[in-house]
Amino acid sequence: MTILTLSPAVAQALRQNRPVVALESTIITHGMPWPQNLDIARRIEAVVRENGAEPATVAVIDGTLHVGLEDAQIEALAQARHVAKLSRADLAVCMAAGRTGATTVAATMIAAASAGIEVFATGGIGGVHRGAEQSFDVSADLQELSQSPVTVVAAGAKAILDLPKTLEVLETLGVPVIAFGQDMLPAFWSRSAGLRAPLRMDDPAEIARAHRMRGRLDLPGGQLVANPIPAEAEIPRAEMLPVIGRAMQDAEDHGISGKDLTPYLLQRIFELTEGRSLDANVALVLNNAALGARIAAEMVSLPGGAATRAGTPL
Repeated sequence: MTILTLSPAVAQALRQNRPVVALESTIITHGMPWPQNLDIARRIEAVVRENGAEPATVAVIDGTLHVGLEDAQIEALAQARHVAKLSRADLAVCMAAGRTGATTVAATMIAAASAGIEVFATGGIGGVHRGAEQSFDVSADLQELSQSPVTVVAAGAKAILDLPKTLEVLETLGVPVIAFGQDMLPAFWSRSAGLRAPLRMDDPAEIARAHRMRGRLDLPGGQLVANPIPAEAEIPRAEMLPVIGRAMQDAEDHGISGKDLTPYLLQRIFELTEGRSLDANVALVLNNAALGARIAAEMVSLPGGAATRAGTPL
């Protein structure tokens, strides 16, 4: 039984040792409404191609894990209803049940590593939620970064999270957190979280070499590249903090928690910023896709790459 299928374009790129960038699919099914979600998904893939790499959008369709989607599959996913949101805990269950699901950061990393793809571009990772000392609400994305050998390009962790605690957990797990082109850690919609990044790199080639060196040292897991949102698209931290605070209070007043919390907060912040947060989200995702492609291009020129499974579906 085939459980992982590579699109023809992705399979060919891997066979030819050309750069490939994995992309998640929750931005299509849970991040934006139709038809804007389809437009953004196509734009992200186009940016990856414009920067010299092959995009590999990941999703589970009728129980099969697809790494790389055809345009018709992306369009169908953009219009689908009752699509599961998949992380490490529920990926296998969705597949065993023959259902359709969109992959989060953790599930996309699992798929990418299985396919031999070493770079994944996304918007922001999950992390430690505010109040986690009572709720114990910590995203599986952090643990996955310590396990799957994938370089993840994101605009930091989502700013609705407890960023200092998220940074501490990543340090405990041994995950390199690399700010790209600046000393400060970015905070999703804002270029600075008010926290100094543990590491800084300014060159995609240097990031690629660091990834390879982890492999040579036999260190598990990947690395997080925190890529700041373009300056012209950011919403400054001082402006976002009271908005996030208001959204958090609204969620508490309505008793919203668990898996429902992040989607609620993002929607409420969209309302409170009159749509500016979504515009910023789109800008940062496209920016991350471009950097991811540049890192992937450097990665394929180095020895010691992941053994690809193109043409050999699991």
